[in-house]
Amino acid sequence: MNRLILCADDFAFSTEDSLVIAELLHAGKLNATSCMTLRPNWAEDSAMLRDVPATAQIGLHLTLTEEAPIHPNGFTQDGVMPGIDPLTRLAVRGRLDPAEIAREVEAQFDRFEAAMGRPPAFVDGHQHSHALPVIRLIVLEITRRRAPEAWLRTCEDRVAGLLGRPWRGKAIGSAFHSRGFAAAAEAVGLRCNRGFAGHYGFDGCFAQALPRFLDRAGAYHLVMCHPGAGTRAGDAIAAARRDEADVLRNISVSDMAASRGLAFAA
Repeated sequence: MNRLILCADDFAFSTEDSLVIAELLHAGKLNATSCMTLRPNWAEDSAMLRDVPATAQIGLHLTLTEEAPIHPNGFTQDGVMPGIDPLTRLAVRGRLDPAEIAREVEAQFDRFEAAMGRPPAFVDGHQHSHALPVIRLIVLEITRRRAPEAWLRTCEDRVAGLLGRPWRGKAIGSAFHSRGFAAAAEAVGLRCNRGFAGHYGFDGCFAQALPRFLDRAGAYHLVMCHPGAGTRAGDAIAAARRDEADVLRNISVSDMAASRGLAFAA
């Protein structure tokens, strides 16, 4: 039976968002979350994860965009790293300093391990920046060395899956930017999810989108989501975070998964 991993991204985006994610993990509505360890509230928020169900996977959400880095670097402006599109252009043009990227990634690993006392169960990236050129090789090498049992997120999927779910254009774009990532991970002895979904318009339609994310699932099918309190100033998807949390509170994810032949351990 194919497995479903329903992962809440952005743990520690704010303490209020962390509280919602922890609540949903305890309630069996999620079975994974990925953590933004560069956030100033991470160390305190991490305590919420110490008594979640044993089936919950706690991962590292490497963050190289739109937040203050742990260490100053040459691509930060006014103390904040760029958005994903400017970062992508820098990566494609070879204008990122590998040593700066490696230092930041190592520091975010350090903070995860300091708080949790163990390596992350999986590694992904905020806005999927971990799969960009230059950055991906660094992430793979550091993960191989520091968390060899972890799996990594890839947005790659079968064509039938990409075309059969919401926001196919965005899904295809993310898969394109991740192309070759799973093969590169395998080449250094690491593994990735098999099947990926979660793109939609953050438009209050999560209840309609979620069942479709489970269609045409892969063998280790990863669905990203972003539930939260939606209270942090400047959060572009604040309303969607609240909507996703409300939807998850009021449905049985395990029943939804089982109806599509997916095992959901939570």
